[in-house]
Amino acid sequence: MTDALPLKDKLALVTGASRGIGAATAIALGAKGAHVVLTARTAAGLEEVEQAIFDAGGSATIAPLDLAQSDSIARLATAIGERWQALDMMVLNAGMLGTLAAVPAIDAKELAQVLTLNVSAQVAMIQSFDAMLRRSPGARVIGVTSSVGRTARAYWGAYGASKAAFETLLEAYGDETAEVSKVRVAVLDPGATRTKMRARAYPGEDPASVKPPEVVAERIVALAVDGFGVNHRERVG
Repeated sequence: MTDALPLKDKLALVTGASRGIGAATAIALGAKGAHVVLTARTAAGLEEVEQAIFDAGGSATIAPLDLAQSDSIARLATAIGERWQALDMMVLNAGMLGTLAAVPAIDAKELAQVLTLNVSAQVAMIQSFDAMLRRSPGARVIGVTSSVGRTARAYWGAYGASKAAFETLLEAYGDETAEVSKVRVAVLDPGATRTKMRARAYPGEDPASVKPPEVVAERIVALAVDGFGVNHRERVG
């Protein structure tokens, strides 16, 4: 490890890596020397991020998949486990906003989709990569959340409920691993950030009025390099 490449020889996995915070984080991790496994549904977006990492002198592997499909995560874990012994960092960034609606108007089918991706798939990621994380000398698991997971807001009930469950599961995992492994878990609220999800939620907002995803990525990389204590929590900006 060098000062310029503090994550050299480390393996990182980033979900939702084809755009926004996930893409910026993957590029930033690659710039610090990590080999980054990029996952998302959109292969073209992943290829663009992979090329950006390569152009900067880094290395990456793309794995296009839909985390909501029941067997996709297990297949991903098998493929990664056949190539690497340990996973040093996992950024759980993929998520679905769904339709903002009053609780009585929430569509049951869409709610199931939101919970599948934002909760069930996240549990599957932890279950599938737990062994590889425990084999790392200092694994970091960072979950990207939202303030509505802690503070209820009108019309954000479905998404907020999914993030509340996500945070609870992450922090429970953090407690479970704290005394028996080097795995450390953090919950990161990026705050107002210039992403497509933000644009959907706030269609009248000037994108230039909120910070770019690279600011959040910089903080995630700092956590990867510097480390953190048990069940770390913070908000960016």
